[in-house]
Amino acid sequence: MGRQGSGASGTVEAGGGAARRVVRVLPVLLILLGLVFDLSTPPSFTGSPFFTAAPLIAAPLFTFRVTALTGIAACAAVVALHCVNGTTLKVEALTELATVVTVSGLALLINQVVRRSGERLASARGIAEAAQRAVLPTPAERIAGLHVFARYEAAQADAFIGGDLYAVQETPYGVRLAVGDVRGKGLGAVEAVAVVLGAFREAAETEPTLEALAQRLERALAREGVRRDSLDAVEGFTTCVLGEVPAGAGVLRLLNRGHPEPLLLHADGGLAVLAPAEPALPLGLGELSAGAADRVGEWPFPEGSTLLLFTDGLTEARDAGGAFYDPAARLRGRVFPGPGEVLTALSSDVRRHTGGGATDDMALLAVGRPGRGEPQRRRTVPVVPRDGA
Repeated sequence: MGRQGSGASGTVEAGGGAARRVVRVLPVLLILLGLVFDLSTPPSFTGSPFFTAAPLIAAPLFTFRVTALTGIAACAAVVALHCVNGTTLKVEALTELATVVTVSGLALLINQVVRRSGERLASARGIAEAAQRAVLPTPAERIAGLHVFARYEAAQADAFIGGDLYAVQETPYGVRLAVGDVRGKGLGAVEAVAVVLGAFREAAETEPTLEALAQRLERALAREGVRRDSLDAVEGFTTCVLGEVPAGAGVLRLLNRGHPEPLLLHADGGLAVLAPAEPALPLGLGELSAGAADRVGEWPFPEGSTLLLFTDGLTEARDAGGAFYDPAARLRGRVFPGPGEVLTALSSDVRRHTGGGATDDMALLAVGRPGRGEPQRRRTVPVVPRDGA
């Protein structure tokens, strides 16, 4: 899997590098083509279209200085050709030169507009990155002896955060974690994510059970839904898995509120789907549950195993034939050195499955319980846009 992913990535990068090299020399090539065309054809034909195109091509791709030099070169080529042909003072020559000069001036104007737009886009991207770090901060390198890796992949190019969420926090009751998916898109979804994560970070420290923690999140969503119409009308519910790994105990507790079932990957390649005993409604739909109590499931969490949580952007990823991605089937029987390698392999595999496209954001969280003698591992938390990483 890893070798195939590297090969595909290398092919894309090689293709992109070749395209960039052609673009860099395109203005020069157009001027040269104009010269060759003008010199090899009868006087009634002119290379003016090539000369006018050169500065227009340079405008959105190069600096103001390069665009100006391209326009000067195009004008010089026109003058030189008419000097060679002895038609410098003819009306056609002056008209052609005026056209190239005018287009070069417009190219400089376009260059400035594009530059300002690029600066505004860079500023917006910086704000988006800051918002992403504030709402979904990077987890600690190691939390209470557990290795934590996270990855957020946005379906929309240049997006950094959407309606998916994750959190890991050390508390008096052990390491608690959450992975969820807010219904909806856009700023309303981001707003709901901030509400859920804010409530989780506060309640995880004080609530003694996962059931009580879930009720705190329910109340937070209900409270904010009354205050903010967007949360109530658009972001009506949040699927979520709440987890707890008590300190010094090889057990894992999960409370699932309508979310895809997590997976437990064992050191020998075995895999268990951690399905709840009874299905439960997502957060925000507590009024429809008719007073049904939350039920926490408990599973062994042996040394060397990895807990994998994800949002439905993974399970709803489709290939060209419409088949959904099945992480359990793709990961069962495989052995990984650690949770970071699990996420790297999973991300590459789902990209191959979909052909590089996706219709929904995807949040991945892997929590590994290291075995005896396993070296400390460092983790990264990349935010990977879907525009062709």
